[in-house]
Amino acid sequence: MIKHQARYWNQVNGWLMIIPAVCMIGLFTHYPIFATFFRSFFATPIGTKPAPFVGLENYSFLMEDEVFWKVLKNNLIYSFCTVPASIALALIMAMTVNGKIKGRSWVRLSFFTPTVLPMIAVANIWLFFYTPEYGLFDQIIIFFGGNSHNWLGNPDSVLGSLIVMVIWKESGFFMIFYLAALQQLSPELQEAGKIEGSGRWNYFRRVEFPLLMPTTLFISINAVINSFKLVDHLVIMTKGGPDNASSLLLYYIYENAFNFWDTHYASTITIVLVIILAIISLVKFAYLDKKIHYQ
Repeated sequence: MIKHQARYWNQVNGWLMIIPAVCMIGLFTHYPIFATFFRSFFATPIGTKPAPFVGLENYSFLMEDEVFWKVLKNNLIYSFCTVPASIALALIMAMTVNGKIKGRSWVRLSFFTPTVLPMIAVANIWLFFYTPEYGLFDQIIIFFGGNSHNWLGNPDSVLGSLIVMVIWKESGFFMIFYLAALQQLSPELQEAGKIEGSGRWNYFRRVEFPLLMPTTLFISINAVINSFKLVDHLVIMTKGGPDNASSLLLYYIYENAFNFWDTHYASTITIVLVIILAIISLVKFAYLDKKIHYQ
């Protein structure tokens, strides 16, 4: 009887401890999602008139919206380029600074510095790099006899220019997680590999990288979410132009909500974005998590 009561009160205490967190998550995460979903079935009100119910009309318009499909394509290209490149570069940097090199602390600091800079500051720095004729990149190209190029004003190069900047910004942040994971690996594993005659690449491919897969899964989910939520650099650098060539989903939502004041259509696009992120997360956790070895 006493054990039963103790177990009961342990469960009650557990629920009482998580209730504040559940309330906060519900208030600031789940409620806004449901409210946004509800608003997507209404048209944006004009003046003091109430918002009229339009059912699936916003979603129907979304399917025919050429700008939305262009922005979605931009975001997919942006994600497919920034996520693998950021993760690969972060792993290379982590392995570099985890080894015995001169000035290791300074190298770590140099790799991590872009991460601590606000995205607004980073956008302004790279805006100078990309300035035609006077920017750093054009100065180098002109020095070697090349021609000036409008990196952010050309639809063919603007998205790639943003991708390069984001990879530079994100890699240092992901490096920290890989570095922490590498330092948790037992040095006996490497010693055993040397005894067995395993080369550096073979040891990395067979032992090191599989043990880093839990960290890779965590980083990849964060990288994908970041690739859909970054909008600061667009506000400063391109405003989604030229001709929506650099516009991404979150910026398109911001544009509809605060520039065009079509808040209910922005709610519709937001629901699509939430669904995309939910599907990606479910696939990663349901499929990739089963193939990962945890120590």
